[in-house]
Order: sequence, then structure tokens, then C-alpha cells
Amino acid sequence: MAESNGSTPLRVLVYSNDADTRQQVILALGRKPRADLPELDFFEVATAPVVIEQMDAGGIDLAILDGESAPAGGLGIAKQLKDEIEKCPPVVVLTGRPDDAWLANWSRAEAAVSHPIDPMQLTRAVTTILLAR
Repeated sequence: MAESNGSTPLRVLVYSNDADTRQQVILALGRKPRADLPELDFFEVATAPVVIEQMDAGGIDLAILDGESAPAGGLGIAKQLKDEIEKCPPVVVLTGRPDDAWLANWSRAEAAVSHPIDPMQLTRAVTTILLAR
């Protein structure tokens, strides 16, 4: 795992079947969302099998999963990851609307941010999780 001394970037997996959504997440967070965190190294994924493969392989510090992705939504993938990976990295899910927070709880994600993506809300959720590591 990366240390918070700024030398080793934190690997952030960003899953959505929509390239625009992945770009919104990456642009919202930027490479260095806080001075007291290392840089973020983004790994974009468009399909659920690759998410599972990458998370199983390890080396991911945080996953951001789009609950609106098709055919496999990020909420179901989050639940599967939490059920199957013993030391699963933290997960942020992107929900369709704020009322879907209960689904995020079901998925066992550490945080949920609803579409449309609010850069401030996403950055706050991600940095809170990464600082707590």
C-alpha cells in the first residue's frame, strides 16, 4: 500500500461503461486533490470482468464504480468485491440519484456520490476515505 508521504502515487480504479463519466471523475479529482495525499494514478476500466480482474490482482488503493453502468452496474460489482475480496480496498459508488443511498449501503461501499457528479462532493468523499487509510 502507498504511504501518504507523497512519493508513491495512489492507484484509483475508475469504472464506467461511459468514457465521459470516467473523464468527469478524473477531472473532478485531479492528480493531487490534497497537499497531504500522494498523487492519484487513475486506471480507467469499461467492463465488469476487468474490474474484478484488477481488484483480484491487488495494487488498487481505491475504486470508484459507476452504479449507472450497463450491463453490470457498479453497485452490484461493489457488493461482489466486498463479499469476495478479503481485504477489499475502499469503494466509492456513483448513484443515479441521492435517494439511491440505501443501495450504496447495501453494496457495502464506503461512500456514495450521485450523478450528476459534483466535483466538491466527490473530492470530499475520496479524500476522506484516503486520509482514513
